[in-house]
Amino acid sequence: MTLKKLHYTSGLLLTLFIGIHLFNHLCSLGGIESHIAVMKTLRPFYRNILVESLVLAAVVLQILSGLKLFIGTRSAASRAEKLQRWTGLYMAIFVVIHVSSVLVGRFVLHLDTNFYYGTAGLNTFPFSLFFVPYYGLASLSFFGHLAAIHRQKMQYSFLGWTPGKQAIAILTLGFLLTAAMFYGLTNRFRGVSVPAAYHVLIGK
Repeated sequence: MTLKKLHYTSGLLLTLFIGIHLFNHLCSLGGIESHIAVMKTLRPFYRNILVESLVLAAVVLQILSGLKLFIGTRSAASRAEKLQRWTGLYMAIFVVIHVSSVLVGRFVLHLDTNFYYGTAGLNTFPFSLFFVPYYGLASLSFFGHLAAIHRQKMQYSFLGWTPGKQAIAILTLGFLLTAAMFYGLTNRFRGVSVPAAYHVLIGK
């Protein structure tokens, strides 16, 4: 298997997992209880030794192969190639930080990495100055990466939409979903009481 195929295959698994993760965040639009309830329903499917090992292996393969492709490939020529390269680089950095944070939360701090773990800093000033762009760019980079790959691989128009327009539609959807998630995770619950167990995350 070539490096590009390995990167593409591991990317498919991660795309599925990230899609489920983002869906869970969208459920926050129905309330904190809804977000946590959906998470508890989904966890048995992805938080088991087999699936979790596959996901972590895919993360490692995706980052290592992606960085090698980024360094070893000459400067991108098209806008889609540039978008793919730079969104991929940001996601690699984000995933390293995010996965490390979740593992520390679970195995060092012994916290349930649920809604409160992910949003304690997001809803607390001045930590929000870091977490808003940190999470926002991650979500937009994910959809930007998908749009760039779609633009390069798609050869046909669909219902009169050229591959370029389809890529723009993916990007637009990404912006809308990101805005919806931020509404659910922040504005809707502004002033939410963070449980005492999570105060360690915000310096209390």
